[in-house]
Amino acid sequence: MSKLNDLIAELCPNGVEQKHLWEVTIWNKRFNAVNKIKQPKILSYPNILTSELFSLECPNGNVCLLSAGEYIGWTTEDLAGDNLCEGEIIAIPYTVFAKSGQAATIKNTIKYYNGKFVTSENNIVTSFDTTVLLNKYLYYWLINCADMIYTLYNGPRIKHPNMNHILDLKIPLPPLPIQEYIVDILDNFTMLISDINAEINLRRQQYNYYRNILFTFDENISWYNLSEILKIKYGKDYSTFNTGNIPVYGSGGIIAYIDTFIYDKPSVLIPRKGSVDNLFYVETPFWTIDTIFYTEIFTHKAIPKYVYYWLQKEHLEQYNIAGGIPSLTQPMLNKIKIPLPSLDEQQRIVDILDCFDILCNDSNIGISAEIEARQQQYEYYRDRLLSFNKI
Repeated sequence: MSKLNDLIAELCPNGVEQKHLWEVTIWNKRFNAVNKIKQPKILSYPNILTSELFSLECPNGNVCLLSAGEYIGWTTEDLAGDNLCEGEIIAIPYTVFAKSGQAATIKNTIKYYNGKFVTSENNIVTSFDTTVLLNKYLYYWLINCADMIYTLYNGPRIKHPNMNHILDLKIPLPPLPIQEYIVDILDNFTMLISDINAEINLRRQQYNYYRNILFTFDENISWYNLSEILKIKYGKDYSTFNTGNIPVYGSGGIIAYIDTFIYDKPSVLIPRKGSVDNLFYVETPFWTIDTIFYTEIFTHKAIPKYVYYWLQKEHLEQYNIAGGIPSLTQPMLNKIKIPLPSLDEQQRIVDILDCFDILCNDSNIGISAEIEARQQQYEYYRDRLLSFNKI
């Protein structure tokens, strides 16, 4: 930070000028209810549906596919066709789906890209003048403000941004050498985190590989419908109960704590709507709302954790029955087949997969702890680096 302090003392000792976003950025469309004075110029980019975007995928392509979510893929210039765009831009989703019971954010969906791309359901923004505002600096500033920007999205479930308010946000504009220095520091943090993530992804690939081997059985294994080894139960409303220490689960995770439980034995929780592949394994008392099923497992036939790992491998999103919000039904889930070796063999498989799961996902152990520490460090310095005294 000493070099940054030296640069500030030299280049802007009296503080840093702030300007409204509309004064220093260009967007890809004219926004409703926004005065034309705030958008004297626009840059038009083709914007396709997400379903069309995914259909263009080609792993060896050199054209980036920018979805409105966290996903980034690749295609070729030929497949992109008339949807091909090029430039140094930041993509911000113009639609956000609020997860049930969760305070969502757009932090992981704001993307910086420089090159050829195809965009789907994003607002695209770029600096009006890169001698005044670097695009990469703008990107990091937007990331740092993401939680606040999310509050400017309106709607109960499908949220859209209030662009009038977003364009009125003020961004600090230190001299270019300071912007460049901040970008260099944050780029280095990003690269470090990316390298650690790559290591985690490698471990998860190993985990998936060994999980598939462990779940490969000979032809003599007995297969059962889920309905033969467990009961799938609906969650219920919890609003009449008092606050306590029993977790209440929705499809996105824990949403509250109350003083009673709906079930108190080991269970696999299966989202009914929304993130249907986001399974939970719970061993302590809990409550579930109506967006997520819980299971009463017949433990003389199946070890609950074994059922959890098998259903993870099944990728339940493939059983989605809806065209909009992903949905699963009780009758469909009851028909899913599961192989059941002896209880001793089930426990052996669970013990091995537990070890892999800890190595990949336990935030207190090894590489997962490292990335959490680096992420906290990155966010701390990002906030410090982007805080200036005003003129």
